[in-house]
Amino acid sequence: MSIRRTDRMRELLSLLRGNGEVDSQVLRAGLGVSAATLRRDLSELEEQGLLVRTHGGARALDPSDGEIPVRLRDHRMIAIKRRIAQHAAALVPPGPQAVALTGGVTTGEVARSLKGRPQMTIVTNSLTIAADCAVDAHMKVIVTGGLVRANSLEAVGPMSEHAFQVINVGTAILGADGMSAEVGATTFDEAEARTAIAMGTNAQLVVVAVDGSKIGKVTLAKMAPLSEIDHLVTDSTADAAQLEKIGAAGVHVHVVEVGED
Repeated sequence: MSIRRTDRMRELLSLLRGNGEVDSQVLRAGLGVSAATLRRDLSELEEQGLLVRTHGGARALDPSDGEIPVRLRDHRMIAIKRRIAQHAAALVPPGPQAVALTGGVTTGEVARSLKGRPQMTIVTNSLTIAADCAVDAHMKVIVTGGLVRANSLEAVGPMSEHAFQVINVGTAILGADGMSAEVGATTFDEAEARTAIAMGTNAQLVVVAVDGSKIGKVTLAKMAPLSEIDHLVTDSTADAAQLEKIGAAGVHVHVVEVGED
């Protein structure tokens, strides 16, 4: 799927989630596409279980769910996310240990930054991260069991939570949909949050790695309060007042400059 089409389909979902059921003519005007293109996009998203076709239009399957499926997420910020990830990976102490990772674009980049380090074990509930790391001969990869969520390709539920409870994790690196001074790290899905809680609770060091757009944002489910987070790595577009409050709570805040060479 091309970047252009990915952007368009993401915008289509956003229109439906923001307005409920939307007429096809309104969708065509909003997206600037032909009737044939709209039909193809609607058919594909319906097959993926993300919307329901109606007479003359479409509606989101779950308008209250603000989460964008992982396959449609905006990857244009990949350079910033990669820089954040490299900084987060550098916080992992040297020596043999297990590093736990939640799913997400940024944590996926953390995993890539850790490749080549000796005696490294990656423990993750993300199928995409596990598959990417498994080809590295230097890494041992443990993927948790559980029910796989289609939106994020993460395994969740009691099996996944139990795995993190019995493994001695050195460093847990969490991606999040929101990170605020008031609540801490949050995500859209409560099942993913419970897995992240198990991951962070049993780790010696907890790092949250998110881009600046997530700072100050609060989503549905709590992953980790500030009291359990050791480091936050973000970028210079983040709300400065929020970062100051987060730092005052005892979290070590690392800010990566956007546009830095």
